[in-house]
Amino acid sequence: MAYEKRPESMERITTPALANAFIEAEIANVQKQVGDKKVLLALSGGVDSSVVAALLIKAIGKQLICVHVNHGLMRKNESENVIEVFKNGLDANLIYVDATDRFLNLLAGVADPESKRKIIGKEFIEVFADEARKLEDVEFLAQGTIYPDILESIKQAEGKKAVKSHHNVGGLPEDLKFSLVEPLKFLYKDEVRVVGEALGLPHAMVYRQPFPGPGLGVRCLGAITRDRLAALREADAILRDEFDKCGLAERVWQYFVVIPDIKSVGVKDDSRYEGWPAILRAVNTKDAMTASIEPIPYDVLAKITDRITSEVEGINRVLYDITPKPTGTIEWE
Repeated sequence: MAYEKRPESMERITTPALANAFIEAEIANVQKQVGDKKVLLALSGGVDSSVVAALLIKAIGKQLICVHVNHGLMRKNESENVIEVFKNGLDANLIYVDATDRFLNLLAGVADPESKRKIIGKEFIEVFADEARKLEDVEFLAQGTIYPDILESIKQAEGKKAVKSHHNVGGLPEDLKFSLVEPLKFLYKDEVRVVGEALGLPHAMVYRQPFPGPGLGVRCLGAITRDRLAALREADAILRDEFDKCGLAERVWQYFVVIPDIKSVGVKDDSRYEGWPAILRAVNTKDAMTASIEPIPYDVLAKITDRITSEVEGINRVLYDITPKPTGTIEWE
């Protein structure tokens, strides 16, 4: 599969004026590509899909149908928040699909991260196809693909080992029935945010913490189980709550919990207790190609550790990952 490269002449979008010029050009491109047909958009509520949604609403209005799929791998209360913000706040034409069992049944016993990503990506397309069959004149699928997604996958096409495939670049089936609409595909993350603000999206939405397409599926390492996934969701909620309280949420680009499929011996209620470790990660970056570690004060680490080990069933240790990118990646899978 061949991937387009960002034109060398394309100027970095760093100002509102450049963002507005980009928006005008992409509105014209989308209108020419789509015509009077309808477009499906995977609306996760993340920065990329939110900016795509805002841009496409300007370009084609009610021809855009936003589909939010709850694959069971969302953060705590994530789907509820997406519905509230987009349906009630932005008056989006939103379809909510609860496909939790559908995804988790397919992922049962699958430990390889690339296999998980491709299963999730393929199933997303299947869900959209199911929704498309209920609608008329849907010929296009919009995606929040950005340039780092392509760069990390393009290496494979050049005979190099890719860092990882992305559900929106490497996992699409050959018989895809939709034509793709990807207005952000040549933008870096910082450029997407400038465009989002130029579109008038709320600042909190534009700077919302990134969340991978496969969701918690790539943070529940190894074969996903429902009990470990539940523990991950609760531990992640505690981390986010404590970061909000101490002001780190405004300083850190991305922070999350990873739970590997291993157990160690601990002590609980004066008895031997085997549990999983919760691994904390907090990184800063401008373009997602490199990342540095955000130092977390020890008292904050201690509070997070106390809450996770006392409030979350199944976890008996908390670890702190201080590996930058490179050599690590931002996500573990």
